[in-house]
Amino acid sequence: MRRVAITGLGALSPNGNGVKNFWQNTRHGVSGIERISSFDATGLSCQIAGEVKNFDPRNYFDDKELKKLPRAVPLAVAATNEAFSDAGIDPKQFSESESESLGVIIGSGGAGFDYSEKQFELFFSDKKRQISPYAISNSLVGMLSSELSMYFGLKGRSHVIANGCASSTDAIGYAFNTIRFGQEDWFLTGGVEACVTPAMMTGFERMKANPVNFNDAPFRGSRPFDRDREGFVLAEGSWMIILEELEHAKRRGAKIYGEIAGYGSTCDAYHRVAIQPDGKQPSRALLLALKDARMPKDDVGYINFHGTSTRLNDKIETLSVKLAFNSRAMKIPASSTKSMVGHPQGASGALGTMVSALSLKDGFLTPTINLENPDPECDMDYIPNKGRETSIKAAISNCISFGSKNSALVIKKFE
Repeated sequence: MRRVAITGLGALSPNGNGVKNFWQNTRHGVSGIERISSFDATGLSCQIAGEVKNFDPRNYFDDKELKKLPRAVPLAVAATNEAFSDAGIDPKQFSESESESLGVIIGSGGAGFDYSEKQFELFFSDKKRQISPYAISNSLVGMLSSELSMYFGLKGRSHVIANGCASSTDAIGYAFNTIRFGQEDWFLTGGVEACVTPAMMTGFERMKANPVNFNDAPFRGSRPFDRDREGFVLAEGSWMIILEELEHAKRRGAKIYGEIAGYGSTCDAYHRVAIQPDGKQPSRALLLALKDARMPKDDVGYINFHGTSTRLNDKIETLSVKLAFNSRAMKIPASSTKSMVGHPQGASGALGTMVSALSLKDGFLTPTINLENPDPECDMDYIPNKGRETSIKAAISNCISFGSKNSALVIKKFE
């Protein structure tokens, strides 16, 4: 089977726009979680979120076009633009055959949600004649890849994986397999989410999923594995990745961050939102990813946890890793990037994959911030509060989703 390299990265994150800023802030434990600024959250119990700041979508679309688009589209376009530039690719210079060779497979849980929410507001306030003729098409999550394909002139496959919080893990996994088995040579993949909206926040409030005692200290609100954690902090962002068959990348002199080596996915078949307490299926996803990579457990030097900061997720994810790695689990450094950016739902896997690849390349493991009073049931090495320098061979990016879904990717150092 063919090897699959990571050759380009692009990021818009609550704690930094552009990969360089995002990575430096993540290395140093800088939080991007603040009070919500995109709407008046006064009536909500949780008034904090991870929002992308200092971003002007008019750099990519004029005002007329922006009225037709959900926020996720310019976020995705901006991160994709950086990923292509980072990879040394200019789609505008492609020949017809080149444009047909590069496709899009991205993940998102429901990135047209903000657009549809506004359209429903018009409908229920009896302003039906103001509803956009694009209300249907641009509320669908599938339009994300279409918009990217049209913007960059990409005529290969154009798919969106909408699989809850595992969406972008699965998108990267599908892109990886498509390249590995010789069907394509390269892909734009990754994830985007723009879910910080009044209705989304209200829905999660009704589920009692968000923290309510950190409105005056937003940066402390996301605290995975901590005894005082209250729930996840909702976040938006876009993390885009260029995947490329290794020899294809070498021929054009591309720089290589690392390789995707394995992918595993399972389902608890248990509950719409809760996780099966025994941790068996998340554990099996990890083991399937390692088996797919043909990698011994001892080669894994870091795990990027899903680590949402909810009571159940952190405890059961920890258990699942222990089940997969047995006694060695206690020796594997792990962390949750969500402690700094919040929970970007379907874009979580792209976030974790990017951090894992950069950790491998730089020899630096990022911290879990706000880990002040560890939960006794969360007793692994979560790299508390301060990152560390170390050289590792391979990392795992792990995701656990609503609907009992579990997915994991193995990323290895390029040699």
